[in-house]
Amino acid sequence: MKTTPVTKADLERSVLAVPPLARREDLTLDLEANRTLIRHLEGGGVSTLMYGGNANFYSLGVSGYAETIEAIAELVGEQTWVIPSIGPDFGKAMDQAAVLRTLPFPTCMVLPLVAPASPAGVVRGVAMIAERLGKPVVLYLKKDGYLAPEDVQTLARQGVLCGIKYAIVRADPLIDPYLDRLLHLVDTEIVISGIGERPAVVHLRDFGLAGFTSGTVCLAPRLSSALLAALKGRDYHEAERIRELFLPFEGLRDAISPIRVLHEGVTLAGIADMGRLSPMLSNIESPAQRRAIETAARALVRQDAGYAEQVAV
Repeated sequence: MKTTPVTKADLERSVLAVPPLARREDLTLDLEANRTLIRHLEGGGVSTLMYGGNANFYSLGVSGYAETIEAIAELVGEQTWVIPSIGPDFGKAMDQAAVLRTLPFPTCMVLPLVAPASPAGVVRGVAMIAERLGKPVVLYLKKDGYLAPEDVQTLARQGVLCGIKYAIVRADPLIDPYLDRLLHLVDTEIVISGIGERPAVVHLRDFGLAGFTSGTVCLAPRLSSALLAALKGRDYHEAERIRELFLPFEGLRDAISPIRVLHEGVTLAGIADMGRLSPMLSNIESPAQRRAIETAARALVRQDAGYAEQVAV
């Protein structure tokens, strides 16, 4: 596992994969299934793994926290960067930060709190969490009203942030006054698009963000990596062509549940058996939904394999 401090190059060098976490029926980690998924990602050019919402770190307690993230670290390649998440509530985040401080992870992401919170309280809380960790953290912006751009600027000026995952969904990602204001106040180089392939072209082409996160990269790592390469090379026609391939599966995630559909999709595509979702989530049982997920997931896996063959010729 890569343990050196976070740099701009780290945020740009790879799609930031946000994978699910495989568990057995008794909710213990399935190490072999997680290893299989990680190798699939690394084989497709992905070298950054962010364990957050898709891995249901929201429900990961303190008692098993070190065991979980240390197990993940043992599964990845030498140059793969692992970003574990902490929180979302302040008390758990502080306890988990104390655990992380003793481990060689370069940073962590602070999950956004949906429970009672105020912007000034979040600023203070994130600063205290980073102090407890002893390292800058990745801030996750998922909802309007959580923090104003000026609040984020305060944290950036304090040296608390090494990255910002911007994941506020807009009907038209090109029209985003909040993001405009945020990029006026903080260094664009630390802001990454956090909503997968759907807005990635707009976010990198029109706003100049450093990179993008993806869950569906777990199905098609070569295509998602190719999308990032096309955006870096300013080949926006190719970037749009690749982006379109992800939309059928992303549409199911938006319509049903982003976390649950991805979890089932990795299994139904035949990549690795993700097993049981940990509470408070549940696996998708609807036969119709599972058929739709399997059809879209397998189509994307085939397109990824076809792209790999095309590049190899």
